[in-house]
Amino acid sequence: MTCLWFNGQAEEAGNFYVKTFLEGGHSGKLGSISRYSKAGAAAAHQAEGAVMTVVFELDGVAFMGLNGGPLFKFSGATSFIIECKTQEEIDFFWSKLSEGGQEGQCGWINYDRFGITWQVVPALLGEVMSGGDGAKAERVMKAMLAMKKIDIAALKAAAGE
Repeated sequence: MTCLWFNGQAEEAGNFYVKTFLEGGHSGKLGSISRYSKAGAAAAHQAEGAVMTVVFELDGVAFMGLNGGPLFKFSGATSFIIECKTQEEIDFFWSKLSEGGQEGQCGWINYDRFGITWQVVPALLGEVMSGGDGAKAERVMKAMLAMKKIDIAALKAAAGE
């Protein structure tokens, strides 16, 4: 299970991600929510009764959102990959996750509205980038480097498909 440290937004983030994944045709479910007890609140400098953790699952991967306060921030050194089968899926996830955040290059959302970094990529990316044909991989990489949101048709064209 991956723990994501939030500053009071764990429940909102968990609900947003689960809803987004479900609307995007992927799987997601919200799990347990725990609240700060008197002792826990005092130790963590949080309000008694405030949401402490939210457990949720996205595409079979478990996460726990922890409202730990402002001490730690997210970094692009950690990102979560969403493999998409269609351009429609890429378009959907790109739109939802980049809203209120910052788009990056090559399918990366540098950070969403909660500070999480995502890679929204086609499932076929590994296929068109490998296979021993260095010239093909170079064409695909060159095409991808010119993109923010990935365009599957453009990658296939660069691959000669």
